This record gives sequence, structure tokens and C-alpha cells, in this order.
Amino acid sequence: QVQLVQSGGGLVQPGGSLRLSCAASGIAFGRYDMSWHRQAPGNQRDFVARITGGGLTSYVEFVKGRFTISRDNAKNTVYLQMNNLKPEDTAVYFCNLHAPSTNYWGQGTQVTVSS
Repeated sequence: QVQLVQSGGGLVQPGGSLRLSCAASGIAFGRYDMSWHRQAPGNQRDFVARITGGGLTSYVEFVKGRFTISRDNAKNTVYLQMNNLKPEDTAVYFCNLHAPSTNYWGQGTQVTVSS
């Protein structure tokens, strides 16, 4: 069974940093695109960042220059490094694995940015 297990969320002050991790099992991780999405209270789940199996990255405009997506195929893990965090970044963050026939989602982790 494919599983995505997330860690690394928490509470941080504005301007601070967090690194989210998402570890996959039960699938050939290195072949597939991975992405991060977030959902704030009362909002839909929105795209944040994506990395292809070949290492190409893309980001939503608001996080460009602050967030970095990366992957370690030896550890079957994708990361989201978040710097210069802002209160509007507060949300539940989800990782997603893009398999040919379906998408697999992590359980979500809370990120709260507040002074």
C-alpha cells in the first residue's frame, strides 16, 4: 500500500523558517513528480510547489524566493524549505505523489505563523 507520512510542521514567528518532510513507501518514488499544497481555514486546497522526477521545479507566485522544494530519492523523501514565513502562510500543508493513474496524498501537517 502506498503511504506518504509527513513531519516538520509547527508554530513559528513571522520571518522564521520551517522545513516540512514527506516520506513515501510502497511505490517507486524516484520516477514520479511530487508536489506540496496547502489549505487555510475556510479555503480550498491550493498548489504551492512541484518537483519533477528530473528535478525541475515550479512554485505559486506568492512563495517564489521564499520556499524551496527538493527531493532525496535515496530516502524516498520530498522536502519543502520555508523561509521568511508570513502569517498568510498559515495553513495545513499536504504532500502529493503524481503516479500515472492516480495521486496519493499525505495526512497533512499544520503550519502556524504568528507573533
